[in-house]
Amino acid sequence: MAKKKKSARQNAVVRFYRETIGELRKVTWPTRQEATNLTIIVLIVTFGMSAFLGALDYIFSKLVGLILGL
Repeated sequence: MAKKKKSARQNAVVRFYRETIGELRKVTWPTRQEATNLTIIVLIVTFGMSAFLGALDYIFSKLVGLILGL
């Protein structure tokens, strides 16, 4: 019975890898140009949001400082 479980486990692992490879073949991968453009967009949005949140943090810290009289 122990041999059967080991064999079933190995078959499950092999099946998992085969199915994974099959699914990866179905994926439509982006071209280098598309990947570059999307990376640039993500970087711009990240830097923009960090500047926006940094400005809000600065404004609110000054506001709290004024309210508390620091």
